[in-house]
Amino acid sequence: MATTRKDLRGRTLRKGEMQRSSDKRYAYSYTDPLGRRKYIYANDLVTLREKEAQLTKDQMDGLDIYVAGKATVNFVFDRYMSLKTNLRQTTRSNYLYMYDRFIRDTFGKKKIAEIRYSDVLQFYNYLLDKQGLQANTLESVHTLLHPTFQLAVRDEIVRKNPTDGVMAEIKKSSEQTTGVRHALTIPQQRAFMEHIANHPVYCHWWPLFTVLLGTGCRIGEALGLRWDDLDYERRTISINHSLVYYPVGESRNSVLHISKPKTEAGVRTIPMFDTVKDAFEMLHEEQKDEEQKESGWNDVEIDGMTGFIFCNRFGNVPNPQSVNRAIKRILADYNAGEEVEAKKQHREAVLLPDFSAHHLRHTFCTRLCEKETNLKVIQSVMGHKDIQTTMDIYAEATEEKKQESFERLAATLDIF
Repeated sequence: MATTRKDLRGRTLRKGEMQRSSDKRYAYSYTDPLGRRKYIYANDLVTLREKEAQLTKDQMDGLDIYVAGKATVNFVFDRYMSLKTNLRQTTRSNYLYMYDRFIRDTFGKKKIAEIRYSDVLQFYNYLLDKQGLQANTLESVHTLLHPTFQLAVRDEIVRKNPTDGVMAEIKKSSEQTTGVRHALTIPQQRAFMEHIANHPVYCHWWPLFTVLLGTGCRIGEALGLRWDDLDYERRTISINHSLVYYPVGESRNSVLHISKPKTEAGVRTIPMFDTVKDAFEMLHEEQKDEEQKESGWNDVEIDGMTGFIFCNRFGNVPNPQSVNRAIKRILADYNAGEEVEAKKQHREAVLLPDFSAHHLRHTFCTRLCEKETNLKVIQSVMGHKDIQTTMDIYAEATEEKKQESFERLAATLDIF
C-alpha cells in the first residue's frame, strides 16, 4: 500500500506536490508535452494549488499544444495580440483587419514549428505576384508576422525567427520600393485643384483639398477639425486630435471616433495661409445659409465633440475612405477629359498619377522643403515624430530642385 505523503504541518500532499525541508517552500512537478520536467513554486500550499489550477486551465486552453510546437501561426498570433495590452484601439483594429485579410485563412493555418525561411519568402512573393500587394502593404504584413514568430522564439518553441531577413531579400530581388510616396508636381497639383474648382459635381470638395494641400494635415486631422480649432486673429490652426474610422464589435462595422495623437509631436499649432482661410470662410458661409434653412447642417457629435468643419451632403462628418474614393473618381474624370482635349489640341496629355489623401500631405511637405531650409521648423509643422522622416522628404525635394537648377544652368550657359 502506497504511503501518503504529508507536509510539515501534517496536511496530505497530492501527486507531484512536495515541501522542501530546507526553506519550507512548496513545489509541484509536472512533465510538459515535450517530456521536460518543470516545476512551479509557492510559499504556502494554498497558493501552490492555485498555480496548479491555472496550469491545468492553460493546458486545457491549448497552451500544451503551443509548448509542443504543434500550434498554428494563427494560435501564436492571437496569443501575441492578447499580450499587447497597451495597443490603441485603432492600431489593434488595423492589425486584426490586416491579419484576417491576408494571413489567417492561408499562411496562418501552418504549424509554426514547421515553417522555414523559404516558406515565408515564398508566401511574401505570392502576396506580391498573385495578390498584387504593394510593397508598403507587404511591410504591414511583415510587421505582424515578425513579432509573432519572435514570441515563439522567446518562448523556446522555435529556435530562429524565419521572417528575419526576408524583407531585405524581397527588396534586393525585386523592383519594389517600400514606404515611398512621391509628391505631386506643381503642374499636377494645379491641374487637380483647377479641375475640382471648375467641375459642377466635384466643386464641393475644393475646400477640403485646399486645406489638405495648404496645411499638410493628415486626413484624420483635417476631417477632425472643429471651428474652435481655428484662430483667425492669430491666423493659426490647432491640431490636437484626429478622426479615425475603424471596425468595432463582432459585426466589424466601422464607426467614427476621436483619437488623440500618438506622440507629443502630433499636437501642434500651424499657420493658416490665405487660401486656407478662404476655404474655411467659404464653408462657414455655407453653414450659416444651411442653418437658416433649419436643416441642422452640422450638429454631429463624436465622442463628446461637436462643431466639426467638414461634413457630407447627409450632414455627417466624412470618413477617410470616402475622401480617397472621391479622389479616385476625380482622377478618372480628369484623365479621361484630358486625353480627349490633348487629342483635339494635338499635344501630349498631362495625366495625373494615382494617389491618395496622404500624398497631398507629402506634396505640402515637399513644397515646404523647397522653400524652407530649417528642418526643425518643417518637422514641427508636419508633426513628424522622427526627424529622419523629415530629412528623407527634404532630400527628395532638394534633389529634384537641384536637377531643375542644373537644367536651367545648361540652358543659359553656352560654353561647350
